[in-house]
Amino acid sequence: MSKFQYLKELCYEANMKLPELALVTYTFGNVSIVDRESKVFAIKPSGMPYEQLTANDIVVLDLDCSPVEGTLKPSSDTKTHAYLYRSWPNVGSIAHTHATYSVAWSQAQKDIPIFGTTHADHLTVDVPCAKPMSDDLIKGDYELNTGMQIVDCLKDRGFDPDEIEMILVGSHGPFTWGRDAEKAVYNSKILEELAKMAYLTLQIDPNAVRLKQTLIDKHYQRKHGENAYYGQK
Repeated sequence: MSKFQYLKELCYEANMKLPELALVTYTFGNVSIVDRESKVFAIKPSGMPYEQLTANDIVVLDLDCSPVEGTLKPSSDTKTHAYLYRSWPNVGSIAHTHATYSVAWSQAQKDIPIFGTTHADHLTVDVPCAKPMSDDLIKGDYELNTGMQIVDCLKDRGFDPDEIEMILVGSHGPFTWGRDAEKAVYNSKILEELAKMAYLTLQIDPNAVRLKQTLIDKHYQRKHGENAYYGQK
């Protein structure tokens, strides 16, 4: 058994959740998991069909993207994941999908407005959409620059990545993260549902208004606040 077999198993299970939750098509998307103590992360190999994927196929790299375990080429998004791990020390896992409604908002280069309490249960702001990067950055180290694009967007808006665990990359698609793989994948599914709900809301009423602040505060605080009372102890 390999030194990082446990990490590869966890990463495999997380990646298999993406097709199970209808968040990916064919080989699209990936989930990575970091081991902070060992300073490595595991990620899905590039272009690998999910039905063929095994735990042994998962690639392990250090945070500079040098191979540690595995013979396959890692995801083309590897440098993006690595940059986020280096930038955000509390993140334990990152997920990237090309889920339909999330991508549609990304392609429209629009934030997802906070219209309802489902959205407010998870965050108190519109889901941010980072502006597409400049031509020079696209022609440069594109995947690394995508990570910078994500970090810079949150920083420019004054958002804490420990609280805002999802983003749209303009003209590209969604990235989500969390303390572990379960939360990162959960956030991907939630983001897709928020994107779908917002789209349908605007079909019903193109002039739909943002959820009022008292409802935003109430729903977020009852799940995440100091005196949260949602769920079981």
